[in-house]
Amino acid sequence: MTTAVLICPGRGTYNKAELGTLARHFPDAGLLRHFDEKRRALGQDSLSDLDSAQRFSNARHTRGDNASALIYAASYGDACSIRDDIEIVAVTGNSMGWYSTLACGGALTPEAGFDVVNTMGTLMQEALIGGQLVYPHCGDDWQPDLARKAELLAQVAVINTRPDHVLTLSIDLGGMLVLAGNEAGLAAFETAVPKQEQFPLRLPNHAAFHSAMMQPISDQGRARLSPDLFDQPKLPLIDGRGAIWWPGACDRQALWDYTLGHQVVETYDFTRAIQVAAREFAPDLFIITGPGTTLGGAVAQSLITAQWRGMTSKTEFQSLQAESPLLISMGRANQRGLVT
Repeated sequence: MTTAVLICPGRGTYNKAELGTLARHFPDAGLLRHFDEKRRALGQDSLSDLDSAQRFSNARHTRGDNASALIYAASYGDACSIRDDIEIVAVTGNSMGWYSTLACGGALTPEAGFDVVNTMGTLMQEALIGGQLVYPHCGDDWQPDLARKAELLAQVAVINTRPDHVLTLSIDLGGMLVLAGNEAGLAAFETAVPKQEQFPLRLPNHAAFHSAMMQPISDQGRARLSPDLFDQPKLPLIDGRGAIWWPGACDRQALWDYTLGHQVVETYDFTRAIQVAAREFAPDLFIITGPGTTLGGAVAQSLITAQWRGMTSKTEFQSLQAESPLLISMGRANQRGLVT
């Protein structure tokens, strides 16, 4: 049997090309109706209405209260669509993808997972504290440049010491740094670093995720979401520290505490999560659920940094991928059929 680690994407992955994703691929019409009913009861647009819109709207579709739920539903639906002859040996995700990870791995029911992601996405949108930007630290060859990474993080630390400036590492994302901060901190970094094509890139409708600025959101999430929603996972879960939550051995209170505490207010190390997944589970495949196709580069860069299967560059990754695909993105039509 083929083994695989499942990877759930975070915010920013449901875009214009993803309109209609749920209509095309979500495998459980009854569950989608249930999600829609929950949203309508809260006075929110249903996922079906958002997904079937005639045109994509940044103002509407990238809002935290809308984007989070759309991405969660697409991820969970894809996880349910994977063939039975592929054994999922562990689940991880990027940022908001941790909530999807909990549901795909059985620590939350699909309905409880929806409640968590919709609540947290709505709280983020209502407060919209700070923002995020992305900046690369590796070159086009995807080879790690640890000196450059250290230099950029040193600049971040210096900016963060200035009066009225807040800037921290939000997500370690393969060859990218995702930074969180207030307007002064983000603007200072944009001025300090060289422009590289579209970088530094501000992320629209994104708050200062995974930073101390999110403490009010953490507190409100704890008040609204009960530890009773959480159960023992059915599959190993790899979190944003690279820690593994094993089935039958989890403290449910600790899982709730991490999800609404550390995961919200501390750096999310996606690079480490992927490296732990590779080294601890040695899967045949890494399967990225939809929506979108943008997470593949970060996964490949994380594997290159770990020298997984001897890879040290983008060229070597592409060579291995062409010979026998090891990374499957379900958001790509030409790859989806390999696992569904």
